[in-house]
Parts: sequence; C-alpha cells; structure tokens
Amino acid sequence: MSIYTIKKGVYEHSETLILLNEHGEEVSPLEILGQTGSRRVFAFDGQMGAGKTTFIKKLCEEMGSTDIVNSPTFAIVNVYDVEHPYRGEVYHFDCYRLKDIREAIDFGAEDYLYSGNYCFIEWPEKIESLLPDDTVWIKIVPLENGDRRLVIED
Repeated sequence: MSIYTIKKGVYEHSETLILLNEHGEEVSPLEILGQTGSRRVFAFDGQMGAGKTTFIKKLCEEMGSTDIVNSPTFAIVNVYDVEHPYRGEVYHFDCYRLKDIREAIDFGAEDYLYSGNYCFIEWPEKIESLLPDDTVWIKIVPLENGDRRLVIED
C-alpha cells in the first residue's frame, strides 16, 4: 500500500494539485503509473466530491494530453489523446449512472478495459466483475483540512 497527500495550491493565478509522497516531498502523479508497472486499469474509489475527476484531469495533463478532461457522467466514457511520454489513448469512465452491468457490456466496456491502453474508472464498483484481476485500486479520502489522502492498494 502506498499513501500520498493531495494538496490544492495556486500557481500563476490558477488552482493546481500538488501530490506529496509519504515523506512530504512533491512528486508527479506519473509516479503512480511508474510504481504500478505494466498495469493499465485504475479504479478510483471515493465519495461524491472526493476529487476523483480532478486527480484524473491532472494525471492526463501530466501524460501529455491537451484534451479537455472532464467527467464523462453522461457519455460514460471519454477518450483522451496523450503524447509524451505515453503515446496513444486514455479511457476515462464514469460509471455512476450505470443501472447494471449489462449497460457496461452493451457500450463495450471490456473492449476498453482489455485494450492495453490506460483506463481510469470512477465508480468502479458498478463494473467490478468486468475489471481485470490486476486492476490498481486507488482510494481518495477527503480530510478535514481540505486535503485529500490518496491510497494505492497493491
């Protein structure tokens, strides 16, 4: 298990996220991808408003995406192009509105999940039975001071 802290900061008049490791040192969100090896499916668990979409947005930016990253609540899945150092596509799921597993199967969730591309999934419990065995589970927990705790379960 790895634990990080997410702090919000202001940089050049805009809000940004700062990720700190367990020693309080600032690290890139890409460190998380590096520590998980070849695994490509990431299940983000957290209550409404915990910061799942915000963290995924930062992660995609760090992966070189210039696309607008937002919650695919109504589309269910958004596709983002990434450049350097990760070339290809990233799939961002928001399963909140799915009524049952059949809906996920109908839109082709398994094709995305087993494509070899990165998949970032919000509300993963709705499609848990479809997820690969090596899915990386990341829990985001709001703290009283406004920070977030990010816990990666290995």
